[in-house]
Amino acid sequence: MSSDKSVRLAAGDAELTVRPDLGCRIESLRIGGTEVLRQGDKYGSFPMVPWCGRVEHGEFRNGGTKHHLPVNSPPHAIHGTGRDTVWKRVRTGETESGHAEAHFTYDLAEPWPYPGRVTQIFELSESALTLTMGVETYGDSFPAQVGWHPWFRRSLGGADVQLGFSPSWQEERGDDHLPTGRRIDPLPGPWDDCFGMPEGVDVTLTWPEQLELRVTSRTEWVVVYDEQEEAVCVEPQSGPPNGLNTLPRLVTPVDPLELATTWSWRRL
Repeated sequence: MSSDKSVRLAAGDAELTVRPDLGCRIESLRIGGTEVLRQGDKYGSFPMVPWCGRVEHGEFRNGGTKHHLPVNSPPHAIHGTGRDTVWKRVRTGETESGHAEAHFTYDLAEPWPYPGRVTQIFELSESALTLTMGVETYGDSFPAQVGWHPWFRRSLGGADVQLGFSPSWQEERGDDHLPTGRRIDPLPGPWDDCFGMPEGVDVTLTWPEQLELRVTSRTEWVVVYDEQEEAVCVEPQSGPPNGLNTLPRLVTPVDPLELATTWSWRRL
């Protein structure tokens, strides 16, 4: 069931609600009637595009050209512009395997300085949700990132969620909340930090005696944020925070950027 503002997908006892008018964020993911995402217009799970995390002082270079982005988390720019954009629904239906799916797009525009198109696909089965996002250019090459920022509820009514993951390193975080460029052994939480998992992101959230949810992606970068009482964030992304400056990945006419992440779950 869908409306002008929301698109709903269902598979088994899983129900997904997407709000293209609110930055194409996931408003709700209910598994067996239980909501797993923090509710509210700022929460759910939003796409990070065309950059992830913080960009130092809202400035980045593409070749010799310096660009300025809105400083929406002073003194930095944070989490891209896609979450503040109205996306267009392209189609909804079923995949060949019978999963429910929905496709959305939007065209890059000011304050992002380069024209291009962003796509996001949601594919829901009885036991998994796969999110795929891509960026293509309409002209000049430019650096970009994609990622997702889910706000998983810390408690589903029972014991608090437990995080399980084994990163190879942690990006040292400076006083400015940006990676310093130094890789360190992972430290105990709480975290607002970027970790490296070169074999691919693989993080398990376990709500004891209730639900296990596994976040995977082929990318090696994941930010974990668990400093809030209400929620825990596990954010696969195509590059580290401030990556437009420190590790630029160019989107070119023959090499678009695409990344997928899968959330799979089982009852406990």
